[in-house]
Amino acid sequence: QVQLVQSGGGLVQPGGSLTLSCAASGFTFESRVASWYRQAPGRERELVATIRSSGGGTNYADSVKGRFTISRDNGKNTVYLQMNSLKPEDTAVYYCCTMYVGVVKWGQGTQVTVSS
Repeated sequence: QVQLVQSGGGLVQPGGSLTLSCAASGFTFESRVASWYRQAPGRERELVATIRSSGGGTNYADSVKGRFTISRDNGKNTVYLQMNSLKPEDTAVYYCCTMYVGVVKWGQGTQVTVSS
């Protein structure tokens, strides 16, 4: 079955860290661009970070630059989002995605809540 399975997330205090994982099954992640998006209540889904297939070049939203790191482990067919110095405004459901045969594939979503 072709799917993206997310793990990680949860509740963390401001200033804390979390790592999200996105594992691909049924296809190879290595040759594809992968991205993380997030959606907070009442807001549109926004792009957080992207990692390219070749060379692993990355791009980040200004709001997370310097705090979040997107990476990939091709041997594990997995993309990660390391989130440091978390702020309450980072609270959202986070989604990974990639393209597969011309269709956007989404992970199931993971809740991240930053609160004291």
